[in-house]
Amino acid sequence: MDLLDTFELKGLTLKNRIVMSPMCQYSVKAKDGIPNDWHFIHYTSRAIGGTGLILMEMTDVEPDGRISDYDLGIWSDDHIPAFKKIIDSCHSYGAKVGIQIAHAGRKAEDAEQPVSSSAIAFSDKYKTPREMTTVEVEKLVTKFEMAFERAIKAGVDTIELHGAHGYLIHQFQSPLTNKRTDKYGQDKSLFGVEIIKAARKVIPEDMPLIMRISAVEYDQDGYDLDYAIDIAKRYKEAGVDIFDVSSGGESTNGPSSTGLGYQVNYAKALKDALGVPTIAVGRMDDADFSNQVIHDQKADLVAVGRGMLRNPFWANEAALTLGGKRLTPRQLDAGYSI
Repeated sequence: MDLLDTFELKGLTLKNRIVMSPMCQYSVKAKDGIPNDWHFIHYTSRAIGGTGLILMEMTDVEPDGRISDYDLGIWSDDHIPAFKKIIDSCHSYGAKVGIQIAHAGRKAEDAEQPVSSSAIAFSDKYKTPREMTTVEVEKLVTKFEMAFERAIKAGVDTIELHGAHGYLIHQFQSPLTNKRTDKYGQDKSLFGVEIIKAARKVIPEDMPLIMRISAVEYDQDGYDLDYAIDIAKRYKEAGVDIFDVSSGGESTNGPSSTGLGYQVNYAKALKDALGVPTIAVGRMDDADFSNQVIHDQKADLVAVGRGMLRNPFWANEAALTLGGKRLTPRQLDAGYSI
């Protein structure tokens, strides 16, 4: 098994195991949360470049759920046509497409009054959030469900839930940020579980559901890998099929080293413990290294972020590096002639 091999799960078939990580573009012309020409070119170019699965950036279920006012949203049916245009274009070049659905919670920088599991600020540079009532949390689950329905109408092949990097689902699952006494405090996985069940209720039965999770926190009082595995088991039982394994984001602290593939062992740990496919992410832009990760079965897919930002044709260059066939369309064949 190698990076250029196909990947199949349920009704999803990828032509290779290369994933474009979801990365916010903070486009100043996306004030209304609707993707624009920049996003169309940005994602289509990675499809032309041979990427197997494109995960569109963090897309939020309500306006104040965005990190900034320049992020994408899917809180209205008005958003559907622009997403569909991008997805249809990527499909025409053989890529599959997912959308990362999320809410920033206390990290919503431009919200007049951010909300969270508890009234704890991310740092002294951030506003202190308002603790959501139990009823508000329940209503937010419904907003996630409506967002999933819109994503399906837009034509996605999969959906990724963002349960990592200190955003709202992570805020509920972490003892650092969840000090509630209601049902969502007594069971810190409950918010995530309810969102997963809402997704499974509306997405096609044969569509895999992906969840990005932070495997460890970097605060001295944060959770460890064993805690993350226990949370992930609940999420798997609720309906998650693939885990996109990252780390941190719960505080201003970070890992001591962010070298090549520094999070791969977390992906392997969840893969082994849960018996489900995982995506390795974090400095994975060396093709030979990423190929070895797949070959050694440490993960099933590899997500590339910075490498894709630098080079829309990263997947094609990786294929050539690994001795495979070029992945670009025939219109570009002359570029390879001697």
